[in-house]
Amino acid sequence: MTAKPDVAAGQAPESASQFYERVLSEAELADFPLALGIAGVDQEIALLRLRLRSALFERPDDLDLIFKGIDLLAKAVATRYRLPQSSEAELKTALAKLAASIGELWPEETPDV
Repeated sequence: MTAKPDVAAGQAPESASQFYERVLSEAELADFPLALGIAGVDQEIALLRLRLRSALFERPDDLDLIFKGIDLLAKAVATRYRLPQSSEAELKTALAKLAASIGELWPEETPDV
């Protein structure tokens, strides 16, 4: 593990990218410059929606995973639209109700996800 820089002694603190680079796999390191160039959270929201849908179909009994996905999605949407915490809580509740009734929204056959 790299020693923490001594800012008082004139050592520069590591940059945010250096901080993350230490824990990324080789594949993640290769894509890291691309990820740094993405602005906003719209793509992340879209990806979270897709991953949550996949989890609902592939692992419907894994409630911990589904509720973690709902929590992440609600936080990302709240961040995107700068919602107050009370609205974020309402959004989480609405998403949880949606997940609970998901079987009613899609036909019996599962889509290719």
